[in-house]
Amino acid sequence: MRTTTLLATTENISAAIGFVTEELDSFNCPMNTRMKIELAVDEIFCNIASYAYAPGVGEVVIEVDYDEKDRSVHIVFKDKGVRYDPLAKDDPDVTLSAREREIGGLGIYLVKKSMDDMYYEYRDGMNILHLVKKI
Repeated sequence: MRTTTLLATTENISAAIGFVTEELDSFNCPMNTRMKIELAVDEIFCNIASYAYAPGVGEVVIEVDYDEKDRSVHIVFKDKGVRYDPLAKDDPDVTLSAREREIGGLGIYLVKKSMDDMYYEYRDGMNILHLVKKI
């Protein structure tokens, strides 16, 4: 497992994606899967940077692990910001037009649809969000 710690700022989104991408390259991750994972990392990191510590700034720990047996990548985001389970909110009604739909939730919905598994826990004062994608 590889780990990095970054300040939760939108300026560090590319660093977060770069860290994960470097790991994906070492697993020979197919491009289509890699793009889905990069989109998910972008969305999750941006949400943490925008809301977890607002108006201040805190840290985000990102862990990346590869399960050879299952051929799956496990990415974990940890922060000590405001307690928030992004999976608790109902999915947006994507059958409605953008004008009719409530604002918010579409990014997390897209992440949920692109990952094979996603779960949240709150432990030791930390938000911990797990993303799993088979490669």
